Amino acid sequence: MRFLSIQSFVAYGHVGNSAATFPLQRLGHEVWPVPTVVFSNHTGYGAWRGPLLPPDDVRAVVTGIEERGVLESCDAVLSGYLGGPGICEVVVDAVERVKKANPEATYTCDPVMGNATSGCFVDLAIPPVIREQVVPHADIITPNQFELGFLTDTTPDALESTLSSADAAMAMGPSTVLVTSVLRPDRPEDTIEMLAVTGEGAWVVRTPRLPIKANGSGDLTSALFTAHLRTTGSPAEALGLTASSVVGVLRATIDSGERELQIVLGQEAIASPANEFEVERVR
Repeated sequence: MRFLSIQSFVAYGHVGNSAATFPLQRLGHEVWPVPTVVFSNHTGYGAWRGPLLPPDDVRAVVTGIEERGVLESCDAVLSGYLGGPGICEVVVDAVERVKKANPEATYTCDPVMGNATSGCFVDLAIPPVIREQVVPHADIITPNQFELGFLTDTTPDALESTLSSADAAMAMGPSTVLVTSVLRPDRPEDTIEMLAVTGEGAWVVRTPRLPIKANGSGDLTSALFTAHLRTTGSPAEALGLTASSVVGVLRATIDSGERELQIVLGQEAIASPANEFEVERVR
């Protein structure tokens, strides 16, 4: 498959396109990465250098790809951290161009806004634009539980409330919702879950909650889930494969003692996921 991936780029570490490109390539897919920012490192360090790209520059890169006459061969568009509200319009325009060239293409939006621990960590002008202008164009969205709550103006916590929030998100346009971190109060200690919801059903996978704050793991998750869903056509299978790969990369990161996500070191978990976690149908 061929992916147009519009996300941040960092020189040091693995977030955004720096977390999505190599894993997709390792699975055998072609990736056309379009940067929205060019930073030295991710913003979790509190200090970074490099430019936030103007929307016109990002649009120009997409236009240049279009001028090669290849958009009809694009299978999926990905977006993640956008940097500024003006980039949202560029993403929507790119999705419309790709789908005009190839109506079978899908768009996956990772609505990067924040998390329950840090709250909102992007420009406060971005979340409303993502909710009102970007999500309605998406086929797949991959919010964490915090972001799902913002998108739907709900408070997902238990399984049923998270399912209800996912249903509300699908009513906005997407046909598939992957909730990338579900922390329900009745879960076993030291575990975390991912939940995939479509119009045909809902599936959950439970994994260990590892002692690591891994910037970029959400970007990795979104890319892998999209690839596996498009390849297998099965939300349940895509969920299981994605969970195994992400946990494998996180374990490699912990073993390395490094702060940054060890995508290269953990690449075998991406290429050959162990599929070690049970996927349970919950609806």
